Amino acid sequence: MLKSVQRLLRQHAYEPILFSSMQAFKTYPDLEKAVCVILDINLKDGSGIDRRYHLKTDGVSVQVIYMTGNDSFALQSGCLAYLTKPFSARSLIEPLGASAASR
Repeated sequence: MLKSVQRLLRQHAYEPILFSSMQAFKTYPDLEKAVCVILDINLKDGSGIDRRYHLKTDGVSVQVIYMTGNDSFALQSGCLAYLTKPFSARSLIEPLGASAASR
């Protein structure tokens, strides 16, 4: 899934930075420069929803899109969108475009 999303974003002129774990994502220093963060809700080493709350608490205001294999209450956490896997390219690119336009 990670590589598929990477290819899709590159096809639409985005420069994705991929993280294979929540721990790797937590240590990335330049999140404020991101157009948007795409988080899986259920990772082996953490919750995307919990991470989004921590970002907000830490004063990081980047937009978030969630991906999930299960339905959830993701929108209640304040994300830009959430995508139920499998999802269409359009369902990812449209909110990304909105996020980029609002920056």
